[in-house]
Order: sequence, then structure tokens, then C-alpha cells
Amino acid sequence: MNSVAVPVAPVDWDHPTDPHPGPRLDHVRTYVSSGGTDGQLWHGVPTLLLTTLDRATGRAVRTPLIYAEDAGRHLVVAAAWGGPRHPGWYGNLRVHPEVRLQVGPRAFPAWARTASPLERETYWEAMTALWPPYDDYQTLAWPRELPLVIIEQ
Repeated sequence: MNSVAVPVAPVDWDHPTDPHPGPRLDHVRTYVSSGGTDGQLWHGVPTLLLTTLDRATGRAVRTPLIYAEDAGRHLVVAAAWGGPRHPGWYGNLRVHPEVRLQVGPRAFPAWARTASPLERETYWEAMTALWPPYDDYQTLAWPRELPLVIIEQ
């Protein structure tokens, strides 16, 4: 039996699916409508907009996340508020590591990967200093380890 290649639709990075109605959607809308000048700070911490490709549909999906920076790399935690499962965006980037970031007014393509155990250990303290509830989320999520993700251009 011969297989036929199915054409892959180009990704529409410019029109991602946003979160369901609620505070996260409000945050994304403020961030986007201001061109990144409003919304980058959320509860006093820096946030970025991460766009991943949905692993089931191939559609672009946008998520606001707290981040830290180190040597030009962006660091985020797949916390899911301490729930028992990894957040959808994390599953997406594990299948499709090509992502898009908006950090303030700057939007750009990037690549995401899960930090190695040593990298996670190195950066975990910085992430919990930035957002102390990460330690609580890790306790709630146990035995799931909250992945730390490194995003690079």
C-alpha cells in the first residue's frame, strides 16, 4: 500500500487561539492591544506570551506566563497551579518545540526545551524568588515534578 503525503497547512502564528474567558484572557487582551506596553507586569512579576502549536490540531495557542531571563534565555515553569497534570502548552512544546514569544513589545520565534535536572536545580531558586507560590505548587503537584522550560532564539 502506498502512502499519500497529506499537505500540512501553514501555521498562522499571527492569529492564535487565546485562553477561555476569564482573567487569563483579559491579561492576554491587555497585553496584545497595548502592543506589550501594558500587561507585561502581572501582580508585580514579568510575564510573556508564549504561543505553541496545539499537538492535536496544529493551531497556534497563546498563553500568558511568568518568566525570568538568564543570558538572553527565557525561563518559565509548567506549574498548572500545582495540578496533577502538566499544562497543555507544555505538552504542545514537547511535540513542537518551535514557539513564538512576545516579551513586552518584542515578538519573535524561538525554540523551547525542558531544562535538564542540573539546569532545573540551578534555576529553580530564581523562579521561586520571583514567584514564591511555585514551591507551594510543587508540593501540591507531588509526585509530579514541575518542569522548568528554557526558551531560546
